[in-house]
Amino acid sequence: MPNGGGVKAGMAETDQFHRHRGTRAIQCMVEFAPSSGGLALWVKHQDVAAVTDTGAKTDASPVETDSNTLYYQPAFEQLPLPEQTGLVAHAVLHIALRHPQRFLDLRKLIGDVDLQLFTICADAIVNSALGHLGWLKLPDKAITLDRLLIEALDVQQNIEHALLEWDVERLYRAIDDRQAGDEGERRQSSGKGEGKGSEDSDNGSSDQAQQSRHDMQRQPSRKDGPHSTCARELGACSHADLAPDPESEGSQENEADHAREWRERILRAHANDGGHSMLRALIADLPKTHTPWEQILRTQLNRSLSLRPDISWSRPARSYIANQGRSGPGRRMPWEPGFSSTKAVPRLVVIVDVSGSIDNELMARFACEIEAITRRQEAGLVLVIGDDKVQQVAHFEPGRSDLREIKFNGGGGTDFTPLLEEADQHRPDIVVVLTDLDGPARFRPRCPVIWAVPQAYRMAEEPFGRKLTLS
Repeated sequence: MPNGGGVKAGMAETDQFHRHRGTRAIQCMVEFAPSSGGLALWVKHQDVAAVTDTGAKTDASPVETDSNTLYYQPAFEQLPLPEQTGLVAHAVLHIALRHPQRFLDLRKLIGDVDLQLFTICADAIVNSALGHLGWLKLPDKAITLDRLLIEALDVQQNIEHALLEWDVERLYRAIDDRQAGDEGERRQSSGKGEGKGSEDSDNGSSDQAQQSRHDMQRQPSRKDGPHSTCARELGACSHADLAPDPESEGSQENEADHAREWRERILRAHANDGGHSMLRALIADLPKTHTPWEQILRTQLNRSLSLRPDISWSRPARSYIANQGRSGPGRRMPWEPGFSSTKAVPRLVVIVDVSGSIDNELMARFACEIEAITRRQEAGLVLVIGDDKVQQVAHFEPGRSDLREIKFNGGGGTDFTPLLEEADQHRPDIVVVLTDLDGPARFRPRCPVIWAVPQAYRMAEEPFGRKLTLS
């Protein structure tokens, strides 16, 4: 064949792309646990070139992982196959259980999260889930969940019971008892952190992980308490293999979809492998599925604003017209009503409480959702702005509004009563109130009401209707 050389070159290039230092370990996983071991086929794999810089760190884990990729150091090739398999299975479960993303989510929620302590908690869960397998070997002195519980928290549970009760977030919150100390006593967190570099090379991923770790080390942390100290001692022999990358985060909807996909993959794989599964049992640390507020708002508004047909006795059905109202000579059919829209133009009222405080990014996302929904449903928008009284009422065509231009004064003292009364006069199909829920509401509109509340005020109680937390 004239192009045979090109075909062979292409096959060789493809084969080189799919081969990496972890290939043999993945083959072993798929051989012994075809379904759960096959989770490794859903992640990316990349070899890291040897580092020649004499100042480079030498304590890097043979396998590191961010949210999507396993990075193999040159030292990985020197390990026996059972140890390679154990490291790959360990790292794959980190990705499958979404540990890097959950670290970032927890940090957004509570602020200061120590990556080393979080990694120790995640390692304890993963090692315990894999500890029943004889065809792989975990690192010597690998920390397990039952050991961490008894020595750090004085909680005695067997592994099976502990795996069904503890997830990584709950375990971290129990372990982290650090207290604020003097500046000179503050220990620097040993972990990886904020983002990666932009260089594109074989050893770029390792350098980026080291740079991220260095960035995290520069952030002062709190002084360890007894639980944290004990956990660090137990995890001293473990490699720091988690490298969360904030820049890899997608939208909340995409992250929710990924978490749902990984949860389904784990459930199917565990069911198919049965007693040969890599997971000792279905553990409490399975990825949590969270529905983003944009999707909830979209669903609620689409349901209320969509045009639904209703029976109309003033017009006949098409079948009645086609038969001209007759079934035969001299016989008339009974009247068959037709259908018509229940409303001419759907209408949405958005009430904005300007006495609260909304950051610009959140307001832009909220405005984008409102505009897209009104455009899709061809719904008119009435905007009511005020605090303890109505300050402005504006009408907009579908898909057009100036929500981004609203200025918030953060002064407090809201009274929702006049705002809700004004909204009800426009006979809307649904009302959305953007507020911090600080104020009375002595009037309830005749239509459904959604209270859109920023994350900082998620604990406030709505007077009626449904509360939606914007995060």
